[in-house]
Amino acid sequence: MISVLSIANSFGQDAQRYLHGIAKADGTELTCVNLYIGGCSLWRHFKNMKADAAEYSLEFNGESTGFFTDIKTALLSRRWDYVTLQQASHESPEFKNYEPYLPCLADCVREYAPEAKLAIHQTWAYAQGSQRLHEELGYADQHDMFRDIEAAYAQAAGMVQADLVIPAGRAMMNLAEAGLPAHRDGFHASLGAGRYAIALTWYHALTGRDIAENSFKDFDVPVTGEEIAIARKAAVEAFSDR
Repeated sequence: MISVLSIANSFGQDAQRYLHGIAKADGTELTCVNLYIGGCSLWRHFKNMKADAAEYSLEFNGESTGFFTDIKTALLSRRWDYVTLQQASHESPEFKNYEPYLPCLADCVREYAPEAKLAIHQTWAYAQGSQRLHEELGYADQHDMFRDIEAAYAQAAGMVQADLVIPAGRAMMNLAEAGLPAHRDGFHASLGAGRYAIALTWYHALTGRDIAENSFKDFDVPVTGEEIAIARKAAVEAFSDR
């Protein structure tokens, strides 16, 4: 039994939507919980942590529960194997946005869930041609945004001595480079192949198990066999040295 808690936002929601199902299809018992506030940054997580603010919608195995909780209560609610942290997508490219909030959150995780491994969820670049990529963040190309994201997360993971980085951003970049629409609105993952590739990436990062032939097909939208194959390849290659 593997238990995963994400202190996250809608990108954590994207990551966990199919994670439990992918594990089940592989014969692995995995429970995942996402603490969800849309667009939540490390700064806001830090504020909520200090105030024990019960502002998080609790999502269980990719589904909304209708319950709300705070970070400390969630950390103490069971024995966690992994706790994941991430920055809000629009603040991810700049390392300065991680300090001092990420180290404080990492300390909180280690105090209240001392047996858990700390994982950093690498978020992803916005879609090429999207208003948020070009006008909001000022990037000409999504590869430039991802380059900065990858570097910032690597530095952040080193700063808090994280046990692993989940390369979801690289999987999404691989999807885009393969010509498959990876986003549904310019920044969130597509409901089919995008979420699938991210969840496969998470599953392999957390378990080390093979994902090249995972049989999960319970998608929220139609996904073709070709798209499934491309998503699997994108996830597998997210772990390749580049």
